Amino acid sequence: MRKILIPLALAVASTFVLSACDKAAETSAQQAAPTVETVPLPTDPADTAAWKKYLANVVTNNMQGVTTTRPYMYYIPGGEDEKALDDRSNQLENVRGVVGRGVLPGNMMAFGGPDSKITADFVIEAFGGAQSGSFKDVVVLVVGTPDDTTRVKEALAPSGANVRAAELK
Repeated sequence: MRKILIPLALAVASTFVLSACDKAAETSAQQAAPTVETVPLPTDPADTAAWKKYLANVVTNNMQGVTTTRPYMYYIPGGEDEKALDDRSNQLENVRGVVGRGVLPGNMMAFGGPDSKITADFVIEAFGGAQSGSFKDVVVLVVGTPDDTTRVKEALAPSGANVRAAELK
C-alpha cells in the first residue's frame, strides 16, 4: 500500500505544478499579443515593394475566420506597359491553376494592387473556370474600391467563396 501512495502523491503534486505553469504561460501569451502596425497606402503605383508591404498588412488585419497561417497572396501590378501586362498574364495562369486544383476550406486567397479595376477584372477572369460550390469556406479577400469588390462578389457567388472587401485606404 505504501508503494502506491508515494507515486500517487507525486502524480497529484506534479499535476498541480504543471497546471500552475500552464496558467503562467497563458497569461504571458496574452500580455505578449502582437500589436498590428498600420502601413500607409503607397502613393507611387510603381513602388512594388511598398505595395506588397501594404497588402501584407491588409491581409494580416483581415485573417478572421481563416484557419491557416499562410494565405495565398497575389500582388496584381497596375499599368498597361509590356512588363505589367506580362506580369499579370503570368500571375493569371498561376491563379487559374490554383483555382482549377481548388483550395481547402479555411484558407485565404488575397488579391490587391494599385489599380482596383484591374485587380477586380483579374480576379473575375481567374475564377471563371471555378466549379460551382468549389470554394465553400474559402475566404477571397479583394483590396479595392467598393464598386469593384461588389463586381467580384457577384461574379464569385456561384463558387461559394466568402468574398471579403478591404478598401484601398
